[in-house]
Amino acid sequence: MMKKLNYRIVIFILAAIFGIAFTIPSFLNKEPKINLGLDLQGGMYLVLGIKADEAIKSKIKTIASTIKYVTEKKELFIDNIQIKNTAITFELIGKDDAKKLDKELKILKGIKITKTLNKTSIEYKIALTPQAIKKTKEDALNQAIQTIRSRLDAFGLAEPTVTKQGKEKILVELPGVKTQKEQKSVQKLISTSAHLELYAVDEEHKALSKKEAQKYGDILLTSKDNPQRKYLLKTPPVLDGSMIVNATVGFTQKTNQPAIFFTLNSQGAQIFGDFTGKNVGKRLAIVVDNKVYSAPVIQERIGGGSGQITVGSPEEAHVLAIALRSGSLPAPVVLLEKRSVGASLGADSIRQSLIALISGFIIVVLFMAWYYGSAGIVADIALIVNLFLIIAIMALFSATLTLPGMAGIVLTVGMAVDANVIINERIRELLREKKSIKVAIEGGYKNAMSAILDANITTLIAALALFAYGSGTIKGFAITMAIGILASMLTAILGTHGIWEYLLASNKKITPKSFGMKV
Repeated sequence: MMKKLNYRIVIFILAAIFGIAFTIPSFLNKEPKINLGLDLQGGMYLVLGIKADEAIKSKIKTIASTIKYVTEKKELFIDNIQIKNTAITFELIGKDDAKKLDKELKILKGIKITKTLNKTSIEYKIALTPQAIKKTKEDALNQAIQTIRSRLDAFGLAEPTVTKQGKEKILVELPGVKTQKEQKSVQKLISTSAHLELYAVDEEHKALSKKEAQKYGDILLTSKDNPQRKYLLKTPPVLDGSMIVNATVGFTQKTNQPAIFFTLNSQGAQIFGDFTGKNVGKRLAIVVDNKVYSAPVIQERIGGGSGQITVGSPEEAHVLAIALRSGSLPAPVVLLEKRSVGASLGADSIRQSLIALISGFIIVVLFMAWYYGSAGIVADIALIVNLFLIIAIMALFSATLTLPGMAGIVLTVGMAVDANVIINERIRELLREKKSIKVAIEGGYKNAMSAILDANITTLIAALALFAYGSGTIKGFAITMAIGILASMLTAILGTHGIWEYLLASNKKITPKSFGMKV
């Protein structure tokens, strides 16, 4: 019997086994399984925007911190370093060091430098170029998408969708987030900038307002726990959260308070160690999102690049630790639109979609069997395997099934038999010309191939275009369409051809009636 099996039917059998094996877990709610989208199981839908101008300011702060660190390390004396709007100004004491400083500044990309010569110093003004500003805004949006996605993954949400919408917006779909408590936690996680900065506390001056603080080149920030308490901090910051490589939740040894223990990368550890070594006895403020969490006195040089932030509750520590690990948002996020999809609506959508799928499937199967006889039954077998393959492939890649995706499957049911309709009609034409069954079958598949490929390839191109340029729901439709087309080409062309070859080799009785022809 094995001698009668041709390579086409072997591939078809293997495809059927693969499809069934990887479809069953989805029905048993075990891995690997298809994840249901927002519109099928309910959840949360958000459209976010970002304050891109804040990303520019953050970039300027980072450049200022780098300049301060480099000049101190190279013993280049600068004074009165300040950040004004989107520019950094400072004075270089000693004109002879200008070439040396310019060489160091060349490392910084995307800046334009303006120099003004004074009697004893050179005044520098550093700003971003227009190209760098544009790129910073674009990077801010892309980084925000990656950061939000990382946070949601770390939070344990199943298959969150975070994509760019247009040029300035972010679309977030969170299937399964239904309760008010879950929604609040997720919103806080997404909106928390988690921009960690370490500042030296200015204990030489006093300031009661932001304007007074600017006179000294400082900023005035309030305590997170006590809004009445204010801290005068020297700018630019010593370092920022971009240098964090890890953040974990724990408790302080002395007070047993919830705390976040963070670790810096090698560059951050060096800056942190050098600063604490030179400033023993002075205070260092730990600032997150422009709120001072604590301002401890530096007792000794802190090596190893680690520190801690005390927080109010374990829940707050958990959210903030995830945010710090995932990276700070380069710019604050603004909620533009929020919608909630109830679980009952999702259940109704599933039920109605399944009714459409099952009824459409039954009608197609019955029509093919009635109109084409045995050839229709062969096509129906291919259609069943095709459905198993669609579900199996989506489950294997943990794809998300949405309502438009269900529509794509329903449409695929109709399209899947299209190839067999063309093939059977070509076979019928050859049988009418009194060709033998074997010649008619081989000729039918050969003659139909060009038409089938043209139709499927053009539809596949359309599906790829929808996936590339469409939003989340359109992508769901495009994915199921593309998988369905590829699966139908395997089952409807290769699989059915293999079945006929097997039947011919087995000397089974095949007549024109097998193709629905009246003799």
